[in-house]
Amino acid sequence: MTQAENMSVMSKEMQDCVAACMECHSVCEETMSVVMQMGGQAQMQIMRALMDCADMTRVCADMMMRRSPLHAEMCALCAKACEMCAEACMSVPDDPRLMRCAEACRRCVQTCRAMSGMAM
Repeated sequence: MTQAENMSVMSKEMQDCVAACMECHSVCEETMSVVMQMGGQAQMQIMRALMDCADMTRVCADMMMRRSPLHAEMCALCAKACEMCAEACMSVPDDPRLMRCAEACRRCVQTCRAMSGMAM
């Protein structure tokens, strides 16, 4: 089954969550190059959050697409990683690229919480 076919049989909620995870993953990966140029201790903290978030969102999307019985638990953990990443990115509020990343992370938090059954 192709990814497009797999997405067509998923619930709308799950499709939205997969899309939010993949968007967040992509934005985090792009933002890493920005952060590498920053330097300093803040850069290390943000970079760790970006790497964790990028990895978690990719794995979370993969687990939902293959209907893993662990996807709800992964979504809860993914929401936590995205929340931490959004907070780290917000530590540099004057950089529009980091603000874009924080927004993508927040969208992912919302959809992952909904998929995991966590209260908003």
